[in-house]
Amino acid sequence: MNRVIKREMVVPNMHLLVVEAPEIAAKIRPGQFVILRAEEEGERIPLSVADWDEEQGTISIIFMEVGASTGTLACLKSGDTIPTCVGPLGNPTEISNFGTVMCVSGCYGIGSMYPVIKELKKAGNKVLTVLEARSSYLIYWLNRFIPLSERIFTITRDGSLGMKGHVNRITDIINGLASPPDMIIVNGCTFLMAHTSEITKSLGIKTIVNLNPIMIDGTGMCGVCRVTVGNKMKFACVDGPEFNGHEVDWKEFLARRKAYVDEETLYFRKSAPKPAVHKEGKCQS
Repeated sequence: MNRVIKREMVVPNMHLLVVEAPEIAAKIRPGQFVILRAEEEGERIPLSVADWDEEQGTISIIFMEVGASTGTLACLKSGDTIPTCVGPLGNPTEISNFGTVMCVSGCYGIGSMYPVIKELKKAGNKVLTVLEARSSYLIYWLNRFIPLSERIFTITRDGSLGMKGHVNRITDIINGLASPPDMIIVNGCTFLMAHTSEITKSLGIKTIVNLNPIMIDGTGMCGVCRVTVGNKMKFACVDGPEFNGHEVDWKEFLARRKAYVDEETLYFRKSAPKPAVHKEGKCQS
């Protein structure tokens, strides 16, 4: 059992979960993930780690509440325990002095990008940070990125912060630089990663994405997380989760990500059991 230190909503539908996991905190590196279960009979959920404190023995996770399992996670409070917290899993982000690295993130990817940017900065890179969201109120941790970034660009669909538009505005950002970045790293939803990869492929800029397929065991045994990269089958949990975005079969990946959309929709339509409808810190059934 792992004790919950804190669970709070950082922006609507996005939660911070801090869990006591000293063995993981001592070993985890940027880009790696853990698998959690919110309850004994619950689903195993792969989640990227956004921060950790080796001295306190804790790990921090940013997750989006989208279905039954994450709804249960969103009801946790300080002092609760979870039956499973396994990790670190996957391969860490390759960190070196690449030169100028543009880090693009949105949604839960903003959280998982934070430790990557910290290590890139420490390695001597010039970091350009791009944060994307529907509106300004959905962008979080901006103050954490400011001291680590050479420049910060924000893209909001309603234009409430930074550039107005969608992922396609990344083209404008790159074209506005004195010289293109040496590498781009993208964390976030499938559309963000796929579309950014499409843009950068035409520009010839190496692009790394952090894939988030459905997983079960996280060790490569079940095969659920298989993806096609460079026309070869890979397992995201052991071969990734990071891959060359220009080589990912995005059409296949998106189809597999949608495998349980109907079941999640049905969950929210059921009258019993009811979904995790809650006020901050209080869940109701």
